[in-house]
Amino acid sequence: MKEKLTIVKVGGAVVEDESQLLQLLKDFSAIKGRKVLVHGGGRKATKVAEVLGIESKMVGGRRITDADMLSVVTMVYGGLVNKNLVARLQANGVNALGLTGADMDVIRSHKRPIKDGIDFGFVGDVDKTNGQMLSKLIEEGITPVMAPLTHDGQGNILNTNADTIASETAKALAPYYDVTLIFSFEKKGVLRNPDDDNSVIPTITRADFIKYKEDGTISGGMLPKIENALGAIDSGVSRVIITLATALDGQSGTIIQQ
Repeated sequence: MKEKLTIVKVGGAVVEDESQLLQLLKDFSAIKGRKVLVHGGGRKATKVAEVLGIESKMVGGRRITDADMLSVVTMVYGGLVNKNLVARLQANGVNALGLTGADMDVIRSHKRPIKDGIDFGFVGDVDKTNGQMLSKLIEEGITPVMAPLTHDGQGNILNTNADTIASETAKALAPYYDVTLIFSFEKKGVLRNPDDDNSVIPTITRADFIKYKEDGTISGGMLPKIENALGAIDSGVSRVIITLATALDGQSGTIIQQ
């Protein structure tokens, strides 16, 4: 029987809110057994870019990463956010290690090609994730803290969606562990009505997702999150839950199923 592993992805909005972040780190630290934390930080990157006089450009909720913005996200994601999380986890008794995809070559990607006239710049789409290397760290009692940065093997850092990092990490570790992937954010789950925080959809299958996508129930940034979740389930991840950052026990939220 495989040992259990919990992967928690925390969104940028939670990282920015001190009270939510403190509670999440406390709850994450209390999770028994092996675990991995994956974080975003887009709001912090936008703030730092503004201070530096660098314009943030978005298309469909996705960041355009030109050379100047790449410098910002590398500093913010790989440094400021990542190391603050590592330090706080150490204070909570978790032996954490901050990683980008470039560290130990754990996540390699390619630069996203121009599509429909949109050039996202230095944005990476994942090619491979080294689950064996990550599992070796985990077996040494280390908790990886993954920043949303990858590399192309040619010396270039690439900005990569944090939900994708979480999903690809879960898929790569599924052969070694019984993996639960939790997408935690500021809502109780996937909402049927975005104006009603209690309208949580308890389960979503691929058929449900197609229906909700067509009728507009699910839209915007939730679309790639659920696509990543379904991809993880298809690749052997045991459980995927989208839930409130203060509900890491997996007892509430939206469960993604085949």
